[in-house]
Amino acid sequence: MMKLVIDAFGGDNAPQAVIEGTAKALADWDDFDIIFTGDEQKIRTELEKNGIAGSDRVTVIHAPDVITCDEQPTIAVKRKKNSSLVAAMNVMAAHEADCLISAGSTGAVLTGATLIVRRIPGVKRPALAPVMPTAVKPFLLVDCGANSDCKPEYLQQFAVMGSAYMQGVMGIESPAVGLVNNGEEEAKGSELTKASHALLKNTDINFAGNCEGREIFSGKYDVIVTDGFTGNIILKEAEGLAETLFRMIKREIYSSLRTKVGAALAKPAFKAVKKTMDYTEYGGAPLLGINGGIIKAHGSSDAKAFVSAIRQARLYVSGGVTEKIAAGIGSIQEAESND
Repeated sequence: MMKLVIDAFGGDNAPQAVIEGTAKALADWDDFDIIFTGDEQKIRTELEKNGIAGSDRVTVIHAPDVITCDEQPTIAVKRKKNSSLVAAMNVMAAHEADCLISAGSTGAVLTGATLIVRRIPGVKRPALAPVMPTAVKPFLLVDCGANSDCKPEYLQQFAVMGSAYMQGVMGIESPAVGLVNNGEEEAKGSELTKASHALLKNTDINFAGNCEGREIFSGKYDVIVTDGFTGNIILKEAEGLAETLFRMIKREIYSSLRTKVGAALAKPAFKAVKKTMDYTEYGGAPLLGINGGIIKAHGSSDAKAFVSAIRQARLYVSGGVTEKIAAGIGSIQEAESND
């Protein structure tokens, strides 16, 4: 039986949405137990509301403090030893849980994971990797902000870690990996991308070459690798563009009676598109390279998003993603030692 530890006070809708979503997940699947960290009295009140107060699958660890998004992450993690997030990280560090879920401060999650849970041996930098939608299939964007300044060997490891995730969680046997660049040609790009291309070409992954901006959402790639600075811009630009397009479509739909009638007929199609673009369907962004599963849920996650995050965590553990990453990083080190 796998164990998942959840920061019950991370996110805008905590602890209500966290526990409501967990209650639904407990009813859907029977292969995991839950450890909640946070203010015990408030957690137990929510457990009672959701009918799981007496469940032998639920444990509560009292941690009354909360790390907010306004606090400096490193200082907060070091000073707030009794916070819900640090308590959850300590559970992971003690190997008492297989995966952690938090919708709290991204900076605090990154800091806590690195300082407390620590990296898989050989991993140079952990990477935050959200699942992104396309018209064809989702892809993993690695990195989206954990590492603004990168070296070629970091991107090489990002590719290996992203491949391991897509194999373990998405069931893709040989994920196609693309490297973000301003051209398809191998010799094109910055010094970082040219050196990274040379490394990826000789790494034991399915490297599909450079990925231009227009191809990011084409569905051609399963993993797209870039530095955290570029990845964060891609992520935010995609969010902003989607919001703008939906606003423009809505404006035109209500512009005349004819378009309103057409919209009524096309309503099922609009719902399908909205579902594809909905972050709550994907759960959260895994923090790859940490010695145990870490899922960073969206700060505004509702109960539905937490159900998805728990499903994602279950697949992360059952798919052996941490072990696959460790093996992949070990292969890189072995190849380097043989050169």
